[in-house]
Amino acid sequence: MNEVPASPAPGAASPHPVPLPPAVPGSLHALVLQSLDDDQAQDIVSIPLEGKSAIADHMVIASGRSTRQVAAMAQKLAERVKHGGFGHCRIEGLPAADWVLIDAGDVVVHLFRPEVRSFYNLERMWAFGDAPAAA
Repeated sequence: MNEVPASPAPGAASPHPVPLPPAVPGSLHALVLQSLDDDQAQDIVSIPLEGKSAIADHMVIASGRSTRQVAAMAQKLAERVKHGGFGHCRIEGLPAADWVLIDAGDVVVHLFRPEVRSFYNLERMWAFGDAPAAA
């Protein structure tokens, strides 16, 4: 779980994997990242929201190869969060599984099919000037 590929710009390939920010062992954030890694999520991105938003401390965005994988990752993540002692998650979008939102409290997770993820481009929206705008 040390590195995952970054989301490339539309039409461009990512030449190098980008390391995820460190997560505190035993934290909800670490559990979420490990769960997604275990379930072979693609292009995992973690955005720290502290100081940017009061909705959560972290936003995690990842892709699945199909609606079936997205749905399975969401359900397994919710189970792992519950069994980890972090309470129940709210899940939205599970029937279609193109874009599934998991609200785990301090961590909000967005799971996408790749085409839907590139259309909404949440990483860019939440960058707030941290990253240059795409041309």
